[in-house]
Amino acid sequence: MTGIQRGMSRGLHGQIVEVMAQRILSGQIPQGATINVVELQADLGVSLTAVREALKVLTAKGLVDARQKRGTFVRPRSDWNLLDADMIRWHFDDDVRPELLEELHEVRGIVEPAAARLAAVRAEEVHLQALDTALAAMSSAKNDLAAAEADLAFHKALLAATGNELLTKMEVIMETGLAGRDRLVHRVKPSDDPVPSHQRVVDAVRAHDPEGAELAMRELLAKAAEDLSDVRGRK
Repeated sequence: MTGIQRGMSRGLHGQIVEVMAQRILSGQIPQGATINVVELQADLGVSLTAVREALKVLTAKGLVDARQKRGTFVRPRSDWNLLDADMIRWHFDDDVRPELLEELHEVRGIVEPAAARLAAVRAEEVHLQALDTALAAMSSAKNDLAAAEADLAFHKALLAATGNELLTKMEVIMETGLAGRDRLVHRVKPSDDPVPSHQRVVDAVRAHDPEGAELAMRELLAKAAEDLSDVRGRK
């Protein structure tokens, strides 16, 4: 099975890129290995041009490189662009590595409490409205997908409320990582009502209470860590 399917909405090129990326990320094609482009083309059943175009995408993401005399090879993991949105999504597409979820939680623990504190100082009415909208969607969610989308909207709105453009760009990590985390948790463990913990963050932001906002976010993340730990214990 190559994973390449004609007629998919994602497109042939996108499928080739994802299949090749997953082979590298899973270790099927290990770090340092030379990629035989002609054999890969025959294995996937696509044109050589399509494979080469896909390799250009993977090169831009730091996964592969090409050198004279050596050919095309997989670069060391330390060279991979792990903050790339596609790279994060590919890590979560199949079986989620527990270490990746832990790393995501560590990043959130560093970024989001500080973001909540900053939002309490800088948030404008438009940001508060976005947070309220996300809370309303969370409250009315009828299924796990809707709940996850509302959760993502909340955390993106909080980052936007900081008024810091670089912090806002962290949504690339949060969006894909949270989607993978929520998918895993909701599949194994029905979530408690998430609204109260998120509401406490919004209330503190609206009250311009930096310490309260930071504390509320730390409590929210502690609950998220507890849910994740419970899920890992059940697997």
